[in-house]
Amino acid sequence: MFTSEWLIDTLGQTIAAIPVVLLGILGICSLLGRPLPERVTSRLVITMIFLGLLASLSMLTIMAMRGDSHRTIPVGNWLVMSGFHFSVKLLFDMLSLPFVILTYVLCGTIGAFANRYMHREPGFNRFYVLYAMFVAGMVTSALAGTIETLFTGWELVGLSSALLVAFFQERPMPVRNGLRVWIVYRISDAAFLVAAVVLHHQRSEGDFDSLLGHAWPEGQALLSPLLAFTVGMLLLVAAAGKSGLVPFSGWLPRAMEGPTPSSAVFYGALSVHLGAYLLLRVSPIISLSYGVSAAVVLVGLTTAVFGALIARAQTDIKSALSFASVTQVGIIVAEIGLGFRWLALAHLIGHACMRTLQFVRAPSLLHDYHMMENAIGARLPRADEAAVAPSPLNAWFYRFGMERGYLDALLTDYVAQPFLRLFRFCDALERKWTDFLSGGESRESDRLSGSAGTIEELG
Repeated sequence: MFTSEWLIDTLGQTIAAIPVVLLGILGICSLLGRPLPERVTSRLVITMIFLGLLASLSMLTIMAMRGDSHRTIPVGNWLVMSGFHFSVKLLFDMLSLPFVILTYVLCGTIGAFANRYMHREPGFNRFYVLYAMFVAGMVTSALAGTIETLFTGWELVGLSSALLVAFFQERPMPVRNGLRVWIVYRISDAAFLVAAVVLHHQRSEGDFDSLLGHAWPEGQALLSPLLAFTVGMLLLVAAAGKSGLVPFSGWLPRAMEGPTPSSAVFYGALSVHLGAYLLLRVSPIISLSYGVSAAVVLVGLTTAVFGALIARAQTDIKSALSFASVTQVGIIVAEIGLGFRWLALAHLIGHACMRTLQFVRAPSLLHDYHMMENAIGARLPRADEAAVAPSPLNAWFYRFGMERGYLDALLTDYVAQPFLRLFRFCDALERKWTDFLSGGESRESDRLSGSAGTIEELG
């Protein structure tokens, strides 16, 4: 019998399954060496995204008519053992539904735009496979009802993002920048994974219903203050890496090496806001600890000021837009730390839509400017920006902006290089020990050591 409960469960599972089906179709065709034609691929993508959006809007309408503000749909269990369980659940509430609708709207817009932008590009099919992986990751993250399900979507988003930064594989810089983005994501993922392990160790589960209460945003976290502080700080590091917050802001302009459609939907609209979404989801944990709340506000405001200073000195439009995104994401994070959860959600949705439009418009903007200047026979008037500081300091601020805050140099010199020295020292000790035991030289390890790249090769 078709009941409202059955309809809601079916709609919920359909919303989550559509991007997975899209990824499966495109991926299997690629693995078989028979990629779909461009026209078929574009029609398939638009159709699946439209169905996902229609199902999401239907879910929102039915829940509003029923007066439901929270709905959990169990999918299954990954692992059940004594004292622990890893379950898969879909969570539909006042946070996940707006975010998944936003995901489908913007991904559908970019999918239609990319059909013309990527026309006859040799990597057309590869782009759409990674695009489908990204949509699956975003929808999984948005609807995750457990922290391990959220981590699964988080990983899919990170993998597809890094691969699309390195999309133009024939050039060295996109590959290096993609590797740099992947390294930052690894730091973020490690912090997220440790937070999940801590929660499972202390609570034996990662279900948001049990950890955060039943209704966002009024839910109350059922954690001790010490555990809330530990988990909150780890998740703040995870969000900082994914959303390009200070001190990880340096990877965001590097991500502009990818195609413009991926820059628009990833680093202008959705992926860059995923860290803020994570903080919104765990906001009941943040509110339990004044230390975590203060840290979130401090990181957010520092990022906002940093992004505003750097954006003023950029000479290309995509870098300027990327740091403008950093500024707004920093403000959103500060709003979350101050407890303005509804304001942060509205700010996130509005900023994502506006930034998508700006990134999509960016490729043709300079062309239009040149046409206008040719038509009037002169340069277009430019508004003079006010100096941010007195003259002696203004030059320093300008250099600070041009060097993008020296963040890449600081992370390279004081984080990456010490790790490399330590690992090389350990590798040298290991080779000496194996040489001693074997009575000869370890030529293979010497060859690998000599061919290994250094961190400077990453930019």
